[in-house]
Amino acid sequence: MSDMLHIVCPYCDTTNRMPRARMDDAAKCGSCHQRLFTGRPITLDDPTRFTRHAERNDIPLLIDFWAEWCGPCHAMAPVFEQAAAQLEPKVRLARTNTEAASAIATRFAIRSIPCMVLVLHGGEIARIAGAMPLQRLLDWTRQHLGSGTVAA
Repeated sequence: MSDMLHIVCPYCDTTNRMPRARMDDAAKCGSCHQRLFTGRPITLDDPTRFTRHAERNDIPLLIDFWAEWCGPCHAMAPVFEQAAAQLEPKVRLARTNTEAASAIATRFAIRSIPCMVLVLHGGEIARIAGAMPLQRLLDWTRQHLGSGTVAA
């Protein structure tokens, strides 16, 4: 594993290089000077922005695919917020609205929502569908991080 990581800023989408050993520090973007890790999911509905975060981060991206009309998606939203606070900075969490970002949903062949997809460098590691409690989401995510990615 390299000692340097590429981390995409959740505010300005600039790719930052940072030492792996400093991930737990309050790292800031070299361009906009905002914090690189906020402990909250980011919204990735724009295809260009989505691709940047999914492909250029050296940490996994956990995406919650959802829709406004979906009741279970709304039930999952606070759980996903809580998971972000516990999984960052080892994992970046993002929410993608399948109606606002239908091309992204098609790219990932999303058939049911809510659907959580874990990706690294643009490649899918794992997916799970349906609303779930926080501990199940955390356990599922950590289980899939042991296969050659940054361990949470």
